[in-house]
Amino acid sequence: MTGRRVAVTGVGVVAPGGIGAPAFWDLLSNGRTATRGITLFDPDGFRSRIAAEVDFDPTEHGFTEDEAARADRYIQFALVAAREAVADSGLELDGESAWRTGVSLGTAVGGTTRLEHDYVDVSQRGAWWDVDHRLSSPFLHRAFTPATLASAVAEQTGARGPVQTVSTGCTSGLDAVGYAVHSIQEGRMDVCIAGASDSPVSPITVACFDAIKATSANNEDPAHASRPFDADRDGFVLGEGGAVLVLEELERARARGARIYCEIGGYATFGNAHHMTGLTAEGLEMARAIETALAQARVDAREIDYVNAHGSGTKQNDRHETAAVKRVLGDHAYRTPMTSIKSMVGHSLGAIGAIELAACVLAMTHHVVPPTANYETPDPECDLDYVPRTARKHTLRNVLSVGSGFGGFQSAVVLTQPKEVRA
Repeated sequence: MTGRRVAVTGVGVVAPGGIGAPAFWDLLSNGRTATRGITLFDPDGFRSRIAAEVDFDPTEHGFTEDEAARADRYIQFALVAAREAVADSGLELDGESAWRTGVSLGTAVGGTTRLEHDYVDVSQRGAWWDVDHRLSSPFLHRAFTPATLASAVAEQTGARGPVQTVSTGCTSGLDAVGYAVHSIQEGRMDVCIAGASDSPVSPITVACFDAIKATSANNEDPAHASRPFDADRDGFVLGEGGAVLVLEELERARARGARIYCEIGGYATFGNAHHMTGLTAEGLEMARAIETALAQARVDAREIDYVNAHGSGTKQNDRHETAAVKRVLGDHAYRTPMTSIKSMVGHSLGAIGAIELAACVLAMTHHVVPPTANYETPDPECDLDYVPRTARKHTLRNVLSVGSGFGGFQSAVVLTQPKEVRA
């Protein structure tokens, strides 16, 4: 690392229950849930028939019909979030600054919705060699290529620096932002438009998680189905959405008079080399990621004011995560609020890490910890302060956000508030 510091100067969010950062924060700070019955397709016959969907009409966000046809839903989310984040930052990309601005975006499943739709459409017409290729979407190739996500945002914003799409399952958003942070710290770019987007509410994805019973089957009461850390939790609720942050070298941001939301000082990721879906009970891998991110940020574990949990609502994840946080924070863990916004906006796979980072930035801005909605019954193995149901005023200077993903991915990000902007 070169010692360059990285500031957050813009935030953009497309989330269930709230499009735009203000609407998103209103949902979180009031503890409302956006989980409902699935409407994007007919879920009859599936084990889990609930999701946290985004109420999104592309024409209401400036897309023509032709533009909407070209871009899969998850790309539309990213474009809207990036547009908001760049406007919020006041960033102007021209001349040399465009060459020093990169894009780093994450997605777990990419264009699954478009791929599934076109596969069914083509398959119903007969054998593939009998099908006139002109009868399928001329934009199908864009869904095949996850890199389309980052390239679409680069095209919209004019960023000409390094462009990357990250796909590491449910930690994709954290990892995309982490890559951007390290790139700025090391001088490979000065600015990065970073985040993630996913729109996985489709038959194939729901069937995937149905098969391993990872999702909640509380179809009768979807608003209360996502119950992280609660003793009666029975899996996560699928979600969708996207979030983008504008990350900028701190002195550059100061020189142009940008608003500094916070800094991102540390990021680390490790694998557990254990199992595709299983987690070790001790939380060693997540603990190592937390320790490494704290060391990079030069923040002592006892200085963490809030932990934004992965908090998926599965039995093993919540135990694993609680153990990891206690392993690193020690007794301080019991004095530190730790909440899961998945209780309100569901689990949008690769997008959720970026959405959670946006939540952390807004929480630090308002000095409010969003609650864990639907938490009612304590679990003896999850014995920390999960801030049940109601948001809490709390001074936030150092925040930890963690993520865990199928495949053994464990990531952590540390956000700090510069002394000169502390309330």
